[in-house]
Amino acid sequence: MSLTKNELKSLEEKLIVEKDRLKDELEKIAKLDADSNNYKAVYEDIGSHKDENATEVEGYVGNMAVEKTLEDQLKAVKNSLAKIKDDRYGICEKCDGQIRKERLEINPSARRCMKCAK
Repeated sequence: MSLTKNELKSLEEKLIVEKDRLKDELEKIAKLDADSNNYKAVYEDIGSHKDENATEVEGYVGNMAVEKTLEDQLKAVKNSLAKIKDDRYGICEKCDGQIRKERLEINPSARRCMKCAK
């Protein structure tokens, strides 16, 4: 079962909205490094007191984990948008079978069918 043009357009729009949301979230805690084209968590300088330094480190470590998760999600969304342009969207990366429309509606950046995702 392949996607209709309207279904594909709807999923593409969802992906674009998700891409923008992820970029906004990333920009709150990280800066884009132009050389590597990757985000780097921002180290917030609160002050020089011992307690303030501990808070800075704790915040930075937390931001690093969130940044990694958001960046991975952004890459998946961008990959899905590229697949739409290349007419490869909705094809399982493992078995080359079709990813069900219902799965794509829930997770438009799904890379594998349900069988292969397990």
